[in-house]
Amino acid sequence: MAGVDQKSPNVLLQSLCCRIMGKSEVDVAHQFQYAVRVVGSNYAPTIEQDEFLVVEKIKKELVKQRREADAALLSELHRKLQSQGVLKNRWSILYLLLSLCEDPRKPPARVANYTALFAQALPRDAQSTPQYYCARPQSLPLSYPDRTQSAQSSGSMGSSGVSSLSIYATNGPTPTPQSLLPGQTQGMGDCLRQQLSSRLAWNLSAAAPSVPTSTSRGLANSVTRSVPRSRREGDTGSGCVEVSESALVRDILYVFQGIDGKCIKMCSSESCYKIDGKIAVSKSLRDITSRLAELGWLHNKVRKYTDQRSLDRAFGLVGQSFCAALHQELKEYYRLLSVLHSQMQVEDDQGVNLGVENSLTLRRLLVWTYDPKIRLKTLAALVDHCQGRKGGELATAVHAYGKTGDPYMRALVQHILSLVSHPILNFLYHWIYDGELEDTYHEFFVASDPTVKTDRLWHDKYTLRKSMIPSFIAMDQARKVLLIGKSINFLHQVCHDRTPPGKIIAASKSSDSPKDAAELFTDLEGAFQGNIDAAYFETSKYLLDVLNKNYHLLEHMQAMRRYLLLGQGDFIRHLMDLLKPELVRPATTLYQHNLTGILETAVRATNAQFDSPEILKRLDVRLLEVSPGDTGWDVFSMDYHVDGPIATVFTRECMSHYLRVFNFLWRAKRMEYILTDIWKGQMCNAKLLKSMPELSGVLHQCHILASEMVHFIHQMQYYITFEVLECSWDELWNKVQHAQDLDHIIAAHEVFLDTIISRCLLDTNSRALLNQLRAIFDQIIEFQNAQDTLYRAALEEFQLRLQFEEKKKRLQSEGEWGVTTADEEVENKRVQEFCETIPKMCSQLRILTHFYQGVVQQFLVLLMTSSDESLQFLSFRLDFNEHYKAREPRLRMSLGTTRGRRSSYM
Repeated sequence: MAGVDQKSPNVLLQSLCCRIMGKSEVDVAHQFQYAVRVVGSNYAPTIEQDEFLVVEKIKKELVKQRREADAALLSELHRKLQSQGVLKNRWSILYLLLSLCEDPRKPPARVANYTALFAQALPRDAQSTPQYYCARPQSLPLSYPDRTQSAQSSGSMGSSGVSSLSIYATNGPTPTPQSLLPGQTQGMGDCLRQQLSSRLAWNLSAAAPSVPTSTSRGLANSVTRSVPRSRREGDTGSGCVEVSESALVRDILYVFQGIDGKCIKMCSSESCYKIDGKIAVSKSLRDITSRLAELGWLHNKVRKYTDQRSLDRAFGLVGQSFCAALHQELKEYYRLLSVLHSQMQVEDDQGVNLGVENSLTLRRLLVWTYDPKIRLKTLAALVDHCQGRKGGELATAVHAYGKTGDPYMRALVQHILSLVSHPILNFLYHWIYDGELEDTYHEFFVASDPTVKTDRLWHDKYTLRKSMIPSFIAMDQARKVLLIGKSINFLHQVCHDRTPPGKIIAASKSSDSPKDAAELFTDLEGAFQGNIDAAYFETSKYLLDVLNKNYHLLEHMQAMRRYLLLGQGDFIRHLMDLLKPELVRPATTLYQHNLTGILETAVRATNAQFDSPEILKRLDVRLLEVSPGDTGWDVFSMDYHVDGPIATVFTRECMSHYLRVFNFLWRAKRMEYILTDIWKGQMCNAKLLKSMPELSGVLHQCHILASEMVHFIHQMQYYITFEVLECSWDELWNKVQHAQDLDHIIAAHEVFLDTIISRCLLDTNSRALLNQLRAIFDQIIEFQNAQDTLYRAALEEFQLRLQFEEKKKRLQSEGEWGVTTADEEVENKRVQEFCETIPKMCSQLRILTHFYQGVVQQFLVLLMTSSDESLQFLSFRLDFNEHYKAREPRLRMSLGTTRGRRSSYM
């Protein structure tokens, strides 16, 4: 053995040739050269390298020859050979021994008929027409090189291309292994030697005429089996070539795989398979061939899509599941081709057809491929419809094809949909039960923005991708799914609640497999809807309980109503009294800490002191931006600090709305405060000034104008307090009490603020009304200043007259003249000067009254033209006695038209 090990491979190969042929080295020179050429060729292995399968075949042959002891010895020797590792290519050696031990005189196994062959491969319920329900042979890889190149190489070798689909084939083209690609020569000799055992004996015997007769006959049979049917039939001429139906059948089997045959090739201009025009075929066969060749075109379309998308990671898990579903369907299709090829191999091995009843014909193929063709058409249509789609959008596209009346096609699409939607349901259950979103390729309909900060988590971090919502999930279900996971993350990240999600939600069984997903789809409105609803209600209820109990959400909402919307009347009135000395000063002289101290004093002196410290510590004073000429009344505002989870409801936008409403209400409350002071001044000075009859006219004008202003402000306050604030607050509170989730509370609160902003004339549509109202407020302030000036002058004159009378009485009591002529002239002159100022005061009041009434009239006209009925009704109350109607023609027209419409409706 040591001497043999040192011999070169050429010497060993020459010795093998001499042993097989039984001749000397000189006589086998030609055979040796051919063997060297075969060993050094670039042939690819055509059968699966399964060492165990080869050993089992050898043992079966020994058992058939009743050599059980040798079979047992072979098993023992093979076990020792595996343990020692002496040979690296045990499969090649074993296959060579198997090929050499085959008896060429033994007739091949015959199959009774084609029906029996299909009965061995198909399930019992599918033996009438071949369908594909089992897996394709594992020897066929799912991704392989260009089929055209494979077809060309196989054509040059004269071998069958269908053998790549079946382990029954012995000499068809298979995809080139990675070890045989250009530039990769490692192990090439090992793979090439696999061809030696099956081809060497045939070539050697063909070149040796002196081989014994028995051996020659056996090898001749091998030659007959190896030659393809097309070679045995031969060509008919150099012009139009006539081919038989059996040759077309072989080409069709190529075409079924998307490989060009000898007669049937892909026409690039027409994008279909056609028979070569130089080949003479009857019209009927040409039509049948064209109909059959459509399977190849459909197969190429589906396979091209899967080959392109399978390697695209950006396609996502849903897309890969779709490709896997298509691969599974193609496996079924390949199994059918394996069965068809096995029949072709049987006919080739026997050298003759099995007879008219059992032979493979185009018409039989047309019948047997009817259902597969429909199946492939559906897959091709799905591929077209799903181009450019991914994630939930892809699932929607697949689901749309399930809406058909054909139960066979509906079952196919339902099966594909169960595979495609399985990743989506996994995303969904991880989201609603764990709050986890592992969507690397953005396939799920819930999107997350990692750049959003915690304070905006509820509003901006998680959103719905509407394009990714599958059509079998309703928008309401998608919204609930979003809220469930968002609530879990809000609890953990914002509320810092460490309760495990499992204790919040009783997790139900998720879709662990596509089968579970398919069962779930059959009851979307039952079990699926029940799971979503249960998780939604439990999570939302727990979140609201945490916000109300731990963070006092409802108490903060009521505090907003009491302080920022001026609902705490005693506190607001006392605060105004305390702030009046400070706010009449210029705005630039105010200090916030002084105002904060006054605020705390007002809290301690009123019922506000009984509120929770958590609320009172959030009250603060805020000074607005100062403009030239502003007083403290113009820049003062009250603030309420919010943070943590409650800032999700009271956002910055909401607090800015509260600030605008507070400034408006504070200004309106100041008008009421001013008119109260005006009324008190009139009541207190009415008796004092009775002794000055020259002032009766101007005082009467003051009383009339003040009454108009009081009526206006009272009606506005009633409207704001009861029709706007109280009604809107009652609606908000009812909605909050019945809210099912945090979004309902946020939405109700936003509606509440929008309603207040709109009906308090603070929106953009009411800007003209607001300007007129501010002009009315300015006239009230002007009237206060004018009346204060009038009363100061009148009281000063009254004091001087009183002093003059007292002086006169005092002198008279002393026995002197009460007044001298000079004193009397001075007194009369001063009285005369005062009386001369009264017309000026009356004129000023008339101008003020005229301007005020003009602004009010314009305000009423705008109210009447408003689309809000409550504002129209406000105009009726402001002009209840039609005082302004008589002065303004436009108002008269508007009022008449509106009342005419109302009466016609009634």
